[in-house]
Amino acid sequence: MPELPEVETLRRELDRAVKNKIIKSVEVRWPKLVKPLSANIFSKKLIGQKIISTDRRAKILLLKLSKGDKKTRDGFLAIHLKMTGQLIFRPKKGRLVIGGHPLPPPPNLPLGQGEGLNSNLPHKHTHIIINFTDGSTLYFNDIRKFGWLKIFDAKSLEKLSAEFGPEALSDQFNLKKFQEILKKYPNQKIKQLLTDQKLIAGIGNIYADESCFCAGIRPTRLVKDIKLSEINKLLLCFKKTLKLAISKGGTSSDTYVKLNGQPGGFVPYLKVYGRQGEKCKKCQGLVEKIRLNGRGTHFCRSCQK
Repeated sequence: MPELPEVETLRRELDRAVKNKIIKSVEVRWPKLVKPLSANIFSKKLIGQKIISTDRRAKILLLKLSKGDKKTRDGFLAIHLKMTGQLIFRPKKGRLVIGGHPLPPPPNLPLGQGEGLNSNLPHKHTHIIINFTDGSTLYFNDIRKFGWLKIFDAKSLEKLSAEFGPEALSDQFNLKKFQEILKKYPNQKIKQLLTDQKLIAGIGNIYADESCFCAGIRPTRLVKDIKLSEINKLLLCFKKTLKLAISKGGTSSDTYVKLNGQPGGFVPYLKVYGRQGEKCKKCQGLVEKIRLNGRGTHFCRSCQK
């Protein structure tokens, strides 16, 4: 699943692709993805809407619409890619612009050198089609159908936002706030806490592993056993790591590409994630992988205590 850097990368690229475009028509091929609205009502609410701006809350993309409810005038189209969701923007003329989870390329054609199943859109994994008045189209594909698109007014969006913790990169999320969260869960393993979206929004498996390595903290450490100096270092580490990942366009493993179809550039900067059995870049020991609360977890036994 894309984490904060990947979703933020998509948001910035989506902003350039669809901002100020007006929705002409909407086709919902898998109604469950737009619940609780029916496919017909979902489509009617979007037709004629102009995309004013883009935003992000945790791992959710937000498109602000020109027409909201009667009271607040604020309306938003929220998109969650979940495990296998993919956004594809096709301009009136030109090549596809792909973001999210790549579908497999044709035989003998490596990812990045072709558009795979997306060379012939729409296809069996295309579930939502949004056509704009300028002739361009935004497709939502999802092999596993876990993703969703929903329309929110300001009040309902605020309710959704309240389900998540503070944004990991926000100025409000400082050492004091971090300590407040940690004190509530002294017996929780630090990685488990970092990846709980209800406590901190945006950090997932990749960046929790990388941040713990940066801070020299083993991901299995209990919160109560971590010193204040280590807490401060961990805070600085995950903010630094997230910012660097955003600047590189995110991390592409086997599931993520940017909106322009190219892989994210953070992979060469990974210190432990996905490097099990390889030499640690710091001490030359071996990077290990264990299962922690159902998640693959990577660390260096020598560098992290």
